[in-house]
Amino acid sequence: MTLRDRFDRPNALSAFCLLLVLVLVGEASAQVDFGFGVPKAAAQPVFNDSRDQVSASILPSRTEVAPGADFIIAVVLDAEPGWHLWPGPGSIPEPYVAFSSAIRTEIAIPAGDSGSIELHPGFTIWPEVHGVEADLGDGPMNYGVYEGRVGILIPATVAADAPPGPQEISVEISFQACDDQFCLQPASETLKGTVTIVAAGGVPAGTNHDGDPVFSRFDPSVFASIRGGEAPPEVVEFDVFGLTFSLDAAGGGGFFLLLLVAALGGLLLNFTPCVLPVIPLKIMGLSAVAENRRRCIALGAAMSVGVVFFWMVLGGLIAGLKSFQSISELFQYPLFTITVGAIIVVMAIGMAGFFTIQLPNKVYALQTSHETLGGSFVFGIMTAILSTPCTAPLMGAAAAWALKQSPATVLTVFGAIGIGMAIPYLILSAVPDLVKKMPRTGPASEVVKQVMGLLLLAAGVYFVGSGISGLTVVPGEPPSRLYWWVVTLAATSAGVWLLVRTWLLTSKVWPRLVFGSLGAFIAALSIWVGMVMTAKGPINWIYYTPERFATAISDDKVVVLDFTAEWCLNCKTLEATVLQTARVVAALERDDVVPMKIDLTGDNPDGKARLAQAGSITIPLLVVYGKDAVEVWKNDAYTPNQVLDAIAEGDGTFGRTDSSATP
Repeated sequence: MTLRDRFDRPNALSAFCLLLVLVLVGEASAQVDFGFGVPKAAAQPVFNDSRDQVSASILPSRTEVAPGADFIIAVVLDAEPGWHLWPGPGSIPEPYVAFSSAIRTEIAIPAGDSGSIELHPGFTIWPEVHGVEADLGDGPMNYGVYEGRVGILIPATVAADAPPGPQEISVEISFQACDDQFCLQPASETLKGTVTIVAAGGVPAGTNHDGDPVFSRFDPSVFASIRGGEAPPEVVEFDVFGLTFSLDAAGGGGFFLLLLVAALGGLLLNFTPCVLPVIPLKIMGLSAVAENRRRCIALGAAMSVGVVFFWMVLGGLIAGLKSFQSISELFQYPLFTITVGAIIVVMAIGMAGFFTIQLPNKVYALQTSHETLGGSFVFGIMTAILSTPCTAPLMGAAAAWALKQSPATVLTVFGAIGIGMAIPYLILSAVPDLVKKMPRTGPASEVVKQVMGLLLLAAGVYFVGSGISGLTVVPGEPPSRLYWWVVTLAATSAGVWLLVRTWLLTSKVWPRLVFGSLGAFIAALSIWVGMVMTAKGPINWIYYTPERFATAISDDKVVVLDFTAEWCLNCKTLEATVLQTARVVAALERDDVVPMKIDLTGDNPDGKARLAQAGSITIPLLVVYGKDAVEVWKNDAYTPNQVLDAIAEGDGTFGRTDSSATP
């Protein structure tokens, strides 16, 4: 496993009124400052990166080992006096606190043939945490750090049939050195060492380093756990808009908690812009049979089975196809996006009932009836498909962890996501009173169906348009957004139709006022959304090519790299509510910052390669690179303050006082 594999920290437009609410979300709390890098004009020595103050090396507990033996590999970090390192994974013990923007120490074993010696990084014993008093922007605190000469201890075992001879060992290490005032650029390197395996029956000689103080924390009983087949701890970390927590997925209890988190993520999918607008359609279908409790439950169960079925199939594809690794990867294929859009368009036409043209029977089969078991099952599948461009909080980290596990584990986690997503429909069907008040017959019911059908038509046009945009886009150039005006036309028609039909169907003041106002609001909002989505926006984005990225880095710029796509509504939401806020825009407009966008709407090999290099397979994703292309921060769910802090880390102004930042 490489360091890149460690990072996995998951949209379609289905309604227009939701986007306005998202755009109006306020900015997060006040900006925090802390030093990162060295002011060029400050009276400080100039360093290149953290390796200038911390040396890293490999030290085996024995230089010669016998076949079948156990020994220890220590990754030794030796920090100069006054310098410290941020601790590795896991919680910081009391009374120390963790620095929220710390770049923690990490290790990984490079992929490839490990020969006759197997390293067990899951059982790594990390150094003891010490405290250092510092003011990193929140007042004086006692931060947990590593100091002096420490060892990261990795258990190693030798195969019983290992042939004699030297064996190379490699470990990747990533760390950041700081003192009590500022931090150096993070450093990553691959450390190499050699251990000699003696012939079977031979007596190892060589040097024994067991007495070195860096090995003092090692517990030999760990080898009994390894030899006994005990699973190592598997910590899954979750970061949702700055709220972080972790759980150990190893063992039955931890895995059960992970499934609960995955199910919660699936439940939250129903409240994303991709899915929320279709819920009223199912409510209308259930309301038609609300008087028959058994029938209502059966239809809700059929839809729920359809939802779970899709997620299980998706999990099976991911488990069985090595080239298929991302939940939203389907939408990176424009023909798939166009096909989904076409199916939705046909469903919308059938729902609205505007057209009586005789179409082939196969086309009518797509017009799923909510009052049949088969129709509800298909509608459940379609609802789940609509959810895939969106990534709900908590779901992404759970799915990303599952992608590295066995096929059975992948299916179980994705099944949990499907069950979580299906829960609301089971509840609605089990409690018919919740849907009885929906109009089931008459002109009012037809108007509701027609309005919802037009909004669903807008969603279908969106899919078709983004797919066509993916076919025509040129990597390194912005995609066409002209299709948004067709989307706007369909959505505006829904609002106008609601206004006109309400006025014609009733002479009562309150229905005209309420539903007429709602229709006018939908129409106005749709036009506004069309204008926003086709506007250039306040940020002067540069579209990514490897050459443009290299030029920005060579010009000593901070690069803010935004991974996005036309089908990714989460991406557009984050751009509107975070990146386009006044403070972030001001930071991105600075001369020493380059806002760069990678659009994955169509075939973009360079963009996909950069996404993989950033250690992710899903979008949205925002990555900030400092000087010399050093990655200082990345996240898929972030706040304005987090972005501003990351930019400050990249240019070396994070946490400086006004006096220290002034030349």
